[in-house]
Amino acid sequence: MSRENSFESLAEQLDTISEQIAENALDELKAALRRGEQKRPARERTLTQARRAVEKAAHLLRALDGDSADPEDAHD
Repeated sequence: MSRENSFESLAEQLDTISEQIAENALDELKAALRRGEQKRPARERTLTQARRAVEKAAHLLRALDGDSADPEDAHD
């Protein structure tokens, strides 16, 4: 498997994790509504922050696919 395929594979795994985190955040919101809370729960905010970080990581890995230059070649 080439390094780029490996990066894409990792990015896809992160996409799946991001979706799972989003589902958990939504569950937290629903639970807060059932409890009659007026504000977003801290757990949901933290989950949303984590989801965004995972999405950013996936984006960064995909950006590596566009880097065709090998850092080892830059020293020649």
